[in-house]
Amino acid sequence: MKEQSNIPTGKVERAGRFITTGLKVGTNYLKHYTRRLVDPNLSKESLHADNAEDIYDTLSHLKGSALKVAQMLSMDKGMLPKAYSDMFAMSQYSAPPLSGPLVVNTFQKTLGKSPSQLYDKFEMQAANAASIGQVHRAWKWGKQLAIKIQYPGVANSVKSDLRIVKPFAVRIVGMNEVDMDKYFEEIETKLLEETDYKLELRRSMELSALCAHIPNLVFPAYYPELSSDRVITMDWLDGHHLREFLQRNPSQEARNKIGQALWDFYDFQMHRLKKVHADPHPGNFLMREDGTVGIFDFGCIKEIPEDFYTNYFMLVDKEVLKDEARRMEIYTNLEMIHPSDSPKEVAFYSGLFQQMIDLMTLPFTQERFDFGNEAYFQEIYDYMDYLYNLKEVRDSKVARGSRHSLYVNRTYFGLYSILSELKAEVVTSTTSPVKELVEQ
Repeated sequence: MKEQSNIPTGKVERAGRFITTGLKVGTNYLKHYTRRLVDPNLSKESLHADNAEDIYDTLSHLKGSALKVAQMLSMDKGMLPKAYSDMFAMSQYSAPPLSGPLVVNTFQKTLGKSPSQLYDKFEMQAANAASIGQVHRAWKWGKQLAIKIQYPGVANSVKSDLRIVKPFAVRIVGMNEVDMDKYFEEIETKLLEETDYKLELRRSMELSALCAHIPNLVFPAYYPELSSDRVITMDWLDGHHLREFLQRNPSQEARNKIGQALWDFYDFQMHRLKKVHADPHPGNFLMREDGTVGIFDFGCIKEIPEDFYTNYFMLVDKEVLKDEARRMEIYTNLEMIHPSDSPKEVAFYSGLFQQMIDLMTLPFTQERFDFGNEAYFQEIYDYMDYLYNLKEVRDSKVARGSRHSLYVNRTYFGLYSILSELKAEVVTSTTSPVKELVEQ
């Protein structure tokens, strides 16, 4: 893949790139509707493909928050047209990398030395490039190391990028701007944290140590003396990203072991630590044929407020939800139902939410769950598509759902997606948080 010799870092220059892309998208719409005059049966697939390519080309060269939002959208199957999700998914593995001079300049500015002065050997060609940074391979102390380098200007452009990218997200997703305002504030907070590599280093060391007891998980050691606000040095982990791993035809035993390890990893963080690795896209995991999985990116951590946690996991217990008054109280606490709703709106939305909750919490209600059950996931996608197309939902002027639900839901949806790809069968009754909550 062709390297980038520079990244636009100024607000005006970055905004100009978005404006140019917006003009391209407008031209694509004009072309599409002109073609439809000739062929009324023409679908929107070619329009989506053209727009997705133009938008991704801009985002992948700008890097940073804008590309990260595209990556997040690509994980939510059913939210985007397929052309967008397929194109944006590339940001999980293979965005265009920075050129050598920019890499050296980052080291000189933040650590005062070049890579050749810091390591015995440093590969200038990136091994992996994503939305916030890229990874290089290096050697020191007889060890193979992974060096994570943040792109220039990423931290300073978070707020301005999100303001510019929001209209694209509104148009692509179809969500009204009220929802976007509410959740973009949460996204901004998390993205600012992700650009703080000193914070990531501390969290990586802390959470790796706390989760080290979980079977079949592998974490790298981290090296603060070779890290800075834009560089993190850690052990190199061998393994394959999900797509490559599955191409190697791993055994069902290996799939199940990895699936169980990931389930246990998230289960422990959510219920014991109340803070969770909230970026479960496939690019953050390295899988091996022996059933172990490497975890190395703790840039996005969601801390779970106690009151949100309590109400959120009450939704798993069917006995609790049989109590109509308590169910409405939980829905209200989670901002799914609002005090200003009419009785008709309460009945409508509580019915929609209950069906969605029944679907999404099904794995928690069983001793074991087969995530290879394609019918289960198809039912989820069909229902999400149904919700997306409901006029009442699309025209709603009220954002439904706590801001905390954004990353918690994203975490579980990402986990489910990976377990589905693995077709893993998992023991899901490792803890019983709901019983503890009900008994309190």
